[in-house]
Amino acid sequence: MKIVAARERRGGTMGGFHHGQIAGVWFDLDGTLLEVEMRRFIPAYTRGLAGAFADLTEPESFAELLLAATLELLRREDGACSNETFFLERVTAPLGIDGEDFKARLAAYCDAELAALAPLVRPHPLARAALEHCRRAGLRVVLATNPVFPRAVIEARMAWGGFADYPFELVTTYENSRYCKPHRGYFTDILDHMGLEPARCLMIGNDTEHDLAARSAGVPTFLAETWLIDRGAGAFNADYRGDLAELCRVVDRLSGSGDH
Repeated sequence: MKIVAARERRGGTMGGFHHGQIAGVWFDLDGTLLEVEMRRFIPAYTRGLAGAFADLTEPESFAELLLAATLELLRREDGACSNETFFLERVTAPLGIDGEDFKARLAAYCDAELAALAPLVRPHPLARAALEHCRRAGLRVVLATNPVFPRAVIEARMAWGGFADYPFELVTTYENSRYCKPHRGYFTDILDHMGLEPARCLMIGNDTEHDLAARSAGVPTFLAETWLIDRGAGAFNADYRGDLAELCRVVDRLSGSGDH
């Protein structure tokens, strides 16, 4: 596959994509609506969760198990079951417990200790405004975060970002998803859920590989540059790019809301 760096086509429109046609917007979470220090967040989350399994294994072994299962989850191709089921099948057997026991321990950790990670998450100052702008434009809004986390962990980050109460049509979590970004199936499943054609949606994210991969399903993309992640392995160009203020202007053009 030829590696192509994301390039701007600011103000342009794609063939067949016109003002007033867009109906849905999909927001990535981490690095788009939130600043999250994942290099600190993931180890802190894993260490904290390991405490709920301290009677079964050493923290280092637990961390290795979670990492291996998560990497398998990111690479999975079959989509035969939910990400949660796939993940639990890979962590419960080595721990000698069943899925319900794992979920109970996870829930206890989230209830009692997850809040300690809040200082590692900072909201984007324009996140809520951008979300509200899309709602006023009459758009259907999805939180298209990579579904490797349980819903409780995603909802915590939403709360720390100040938009836990926002009426997303869909929030992708490992319970309700069967693929991860950048797999094409992740994006086509959202399209199926919404009942929309790809050209009527816009994927908004900061990752040149994971988020711009929406183009593999025919979905136009907006590259959020504030906390850009360029893995150097993305095969797709961004159709639009800029900060969240620029996004609002793009939304106005594509939805036709700026014409009124």
